[in-house]
Amino acid sequence: QVQLVESGGGLVQAGGSLRLSCAASGPTFSRNTMGWFRQAPGKDRECVAAITSSGSSTYYADSVKGRFTLSRDDAKSKVYLQMNNLKTEDTAVYYCAADAGSSMIVNSGRSYNYWGQGTQVTISS
Repeated sequence: QVQLVESGGGLVQAGGSLRLSCAASGPTFSRNTMGWFRQAPGKDRECVAAITSSGSSTYYADSVKGRFTLSRDDAKSKVYLQMNNLKTEDTAVYYCAADAGSSMIVNSGRSYNYWGQGTQVTISS
């Protein structure tokens, strides 16, 4: 069982930055692929970034490439999503997700069994 707690959301102006954190419980954090998803009102959930258990591979949605950076610290059982040059369209609830499955489709929400409660990110113009 993995429990995830997100933090770091808030209200910033367009062009600003935020750093989201996801703290995981459980002894097997390093075995998990970690993903960040977001859902805006009236829109489908989308994966913005994911990182494999080894950290050797990362995925970024086209809409965030060059602006968002995902990293993990297995010693602290945390993942971080650094978000720069934020845009109003980045406004959403951001969720952290984890799963230790093999051959995962890392940008699909169906691949993840564990989810955090979400943190609100609001970008003002």
